[in-house]
Amino acid sequence: MTEKLFDAITELSRDEALKVTDELLQNNVDPNDILDTARDAMQVIGERFESGEYFLPELMVSGDILAAVADKVKPLLKKEGETEKIGKVVFGTVAGDIHDIAKDIVVFMLEVNGFEVIDLGVDVPIEKFVEAVQEHEAKIVGLSGFLTLAIEPMRDTISALKQAGLDDVKVMIGGGPINGLVCDDTGADAWGPTAMDAVSIAKEWAGVRA
Repeated sequence: MTEKLFDAITELSRDEALKVTDELLQNNVDPNDILDTARDAMQVIGERFESGEYFLPELMVSGDILAAVADKVKPLLKKEGETEKIGKVVFGTVAGDIHDIAKDIVVFMLEVNGFEVIDLGVDVPIEKFVEAVQEHEAKIVGLSGFLTLAIEPMRDTISALKQAGLDDVKVMIGGGPINGLVCDDTGADAWGPTAMDAVSIAKEWAGVRA
């Protein structure tokens, strides 16, 4: 049955994905297995996007399917209370950028891999990142940006975290214009082109084997 869910997601069939998710839950399939399947499917979609087989519209559809499946499954995970969180991550799309597709995918991947994610949304002011890190005592921050104009807010946000005395906080960045040079320029600790890169980086920082 989980193979059916994998196929439905990778083929971008929303109705089929939700139907299969309902069937899996009715048959008492472990919610974690459902999320693992969704995670694997999103990895394939990400690879197809990178290879040029899928484009932004497909990525948007997959993000919508992902959110819908997660909405059905997450409440059950919370009720079970089985998953012990391995770390807190404050995540958001920086000020001036309202793109949320890539952010939502990374947030989802982090959550299903055991992290508690404080999702601040899009167009997040610098001070909101600082306040969230202080409030939740998070040690990892993720900054997302799809546009070139996001680079300066990323730089300013990282600078503000340091000015607030949060030197022990690790910052990773990602999005359309991000590469190694931008990572160095902004003062970020790491960057990655895919959601799984974000997971690997966060796990390394949390002292967990990827």
